[in-house]
Amino acid sequence: MSFTSAPTAGDNPSPPPSAAAAAVPELRQPGMERTGIVDENGAMTNEFVVGEFDEEVIDSVVDEKNGSDENGGGVLRGKIGKFKVCDESMRDYIPCLDNMEGRLERHCPPKGKGLDCLVPWPKGYKLRITWPKSRDEIWLSNVARTPFAKGKAGNKWVVRKGDKYIFPGDRTQFAQGVNQYLDQISKMVPEIAFGQRTRVVMDISCGIASFGAYLMDRNVSTLSIATKDVHNNQIQFALERGVPAMFAAFTTHRLLYPSQAFDMIHCSRCSINWTRDDGILLLEVNRMLRAGGYFIWAAEPVHKHEENLFAPLKEMEDLTRRLCWELLKKESDIYIWRKPLNNSCYLSHAPAVQPSLCSAGDDPDNVWNVNLTKCITQLPENGYGANVTAWPARLHSPPDRLFSIKMDAELSRREIYRAESNFWYTVIKGYIGAFRWETLNLRNVLDMRAVYGGFAAALHDFNFDCWVMNVVPVSGPNTLPVLYDRGFIGVMHDWCEPFDTYPRTYDLVHAAALFSVEKNRCNVTTIMLEIDRILRPGGRVYIRDTTPVIEELVEIAQALGWVSFKYDSSEGPHSNWKLLIGEKRL
Repeated sequence: MSFTSAPTAGDNPSPPPSAAAAAVPELRQPGMERTGIVDENGAMTNEFVVGEFDEEVIDSVVDEKNGSDENGGGVLRGKIGKFKVCDESMRDYIPCLDNMEGRLERHCPPKGKGLDCLVPWPKGYKLRITWPKSRDEIWLSNVARTPFAKGKAGNKWVVRKGDKYIFPGDRTQFAQGVNQYLDQISKMVPEIAFGQRTRVVMDISCGIASFGAYLMDRNVSTLSIATKDVHNNQIQFALERGVPAMFAAFTTHRLLYPSQAFDMIHCSRCSINWTRDDGILLLEVNRMLRAGGYFIWAAEPVHKHEENLFAPLKEMEDLTRRLCWELLKKESDIYIWRKPLNNSCYLSHAPAVQPSLCSAGDDPDNVWNVNLTKCITQLPENGYGANVTAWPARLHSPPDRLFSIKMDAELSRREIYRAESNFWYTVIKGYIGAFRWETLNLRNVLDMRAVYGGFAAALHDFNFDCWVMNVVPVSGPNTLPVLYDRGFIGVMHDWCEPFDTYPRTYDLVHAAALFSVEKNRCNVTTIMLEIDRILRPGGRVYIRDTTPVIEELVEIAQALGWVSFKYDSSEGPHSNWKLLIGEKRL
């Protein structure tokens, strides 16, 4: 089977792949309906449907009238003119954080006031330095010239050298260097077992994310988070280095990660008062920490003559005791606690002990626009979340929490899970053969509709040295717990709103069956503008969707200035599915 393609935008586009390239299988509309045949090994027939299949969705795409619906969704009809370039002052614009009300909390632009132009890149911007070299150096011209950059360049964390910023691994907030600090943690509690028992980590108030950068050498995936106003552009430094990082407003709402997501949560001199407001922020950490997981706190050093500073330490020890965390080890200013495996300790508390357990009706995985609460999240009585296998076996082992997702297909979930993994393995194999993916030097990858994480798993299986931000849209079933149980990182998001990251974050943006699902909720042109904002110059976009949707996206891609190609699926030109590939050239 050969590809047929046609250039859709740009001058002197690259030639399409040869006709002898491996065929890429068709992606059908993902869904909860069980159709087709799956054997006990998860092998999928050509007629198997993964995800939310609904013939009315296809019909609505075909029959859709011109214009958008009353909610502002829909795909624009007719020719679209070229988008203008935004003002130079918007080169680091983050829509829901860069506004008068935002900063600590998300406040997205009101309807009709969103981004309508192409965010420019800085003068002198260069194609990023490839990983792993980028861990230690980045181009000075690629990051904002903020007080952070000026200040840190004057200390030992970041050193300006010619046209680069250098990050010496032995000159961080960790006195002896990052690797020595990680070795110290391993010696204090060997059961942490980086890269085996401990696979997914959160680093709070992450600085320039050196903690997460060096954990990658130990097969640990670390999500580094920070708020925007306090840490300025440290997240931008982390992303330019090629380290997973994003903004997170640790204030009044739940963070956008599921319960029992992280095997370990780390906070080193993070300037957070964990005991304030009855410990509400530490209770949120407790929600996200896996049963049996570890919380590591490197406190500010307290000297004997600073007796007034001992009180917060005592308060912290008291609060963690009431959370039933076991203090495993204290060495110098480093504390390591372990969360219990079940609710027995909580249930033994006297009624007057605070904080109390959350109500049985509380859904700890419900995180979109949910307020923080001053209660202890209950652990599942069936042990779900606590009994994940060690890495790397957990990558392909269907986790128990697969059965806690609110969806159909009660009896075939493992088969659907395996089928999705097999499907994306085949697709990525086709991409490697057809589109020479081995030459792309992928590092920061975004999957806009991750489902069970089959796309990320395939990238791992083919040894791509990259990380994937797996997004679970609010419009579908919440599969985030499964993604974390597999050993991946991810976040919940509503694609009707901008994503909380810097412009030029990702080398590759992947969207499978996203637009046909979201087109009736969101403005599709706005989503495409957002993709362009967060895509690096030189980056690529792979969009698989229904033929009518792809036809409309081709026009928007032209307006964005992408060099793009449209491909038939392996079933030929009359299939309902197409592949759009766009390149944002520097």
